[in-house]
Amino acid sequence: MKNRSLISINDFSKEEHLKILELAAEFEKDSRQQILTKHVIASLFFEPSTRTRLSFESAISMLGGHIVGFTDASSTSVKKGESLRDTIKTVSNYADLIVMRHPFDGSARFASEVADVPIINAGDGSNQHPTQTLLDLYSIQQTQNTLENLTIGFVGDLKYGRTVHSLLMALSNFNCKFHFVAPSFLQIPEQYQMFLKNKGLEFHTLSNIHDVIPDVDILYMTRIQRERFSDPSEYEKVKDSYELKRDDLSTSKDNMQVLHPLPRVNEINIDVDDSGKGYYFQQALNGVYVRQAIVSLILGLKK
Repeated sequence: MKNRSLISINDFSKEEHLKILELAAEFEKDSRQQILTKHVIASLFFEPSTRTRLSFESAISMLGGHIVGFTDASSTSVKKGESLRDTIKTVSNYADLIVMRHPFDGSARFASEVADVPIINAGDGSNQHPTQTLLDLYSIQQTQNTLENLTIGFVGDLKYGRTVHSLLMALSNFNCKFHFVAPSFLQIPEQYQMFLKNKGLEFHTLSNIHDVIPDVDILYMTRIQRERFSDPSEYEKVKDSYELKRDDLSTSKDNMQVLHPLPRVNEINIDVDDSGKGYYFQQALNGVYVRQAIVSLILGLKK
């Protein structure tokens, strides 16, 4: 993985995913290893973010690394009309690795083609979010003690949800079964259904969350993303389609856990938090260990 960019979850193999999870477990035991003291990491967030940005910056700081970058492109030369190409070429001079979030699909791949240093995609539009996927894999492995032969329920915005798109592709390597629960307008796109069909994997599209709760090992809730709707009236029609409550989990398996990439709005009631089924805050913490593993492997500091 040394000196390679991570743009899509498919850029790394199943074996490399497992290597990252193995190293993340090492960092969970000791997250303060001073191995980045001679490195500078650029953090370029062209789109708002809390967990992903702070998770990366926390991961890098704990390892002794130095961070440069911005959280608001309006305070940079982008405001003056500088192209993404020129921004990336310039920042490549200042850092050993670039972490980038951008609102446009494909922007991260473009950045990796013009950059002189590796790029880590921290989310590009509704396309991919590979580091979220790897922390999701780590969280599933930690709660289920395996990634093989699980049943996964995805609920919410499956059309624009980049975390869902990346995660189902990664889990397709582990013979999982999928339930996609969404309003028809926000169902999983045809291209991902074809992807699963071509791999011979079982999946179902539904609209009622109660139909899947007894069957799943992981219930992966997502937010209906207002910022992805060009027509606000369409958002109003579907914004409160799902609200998971503690009582809804009474029929769930003992091992079932609820994951969410956060932030949540109304899709998970706070009474789920202390039900023993809500794993999403630990999931967010796992992001630190997984991102430490990814950065260390790309910079060649771990093998």
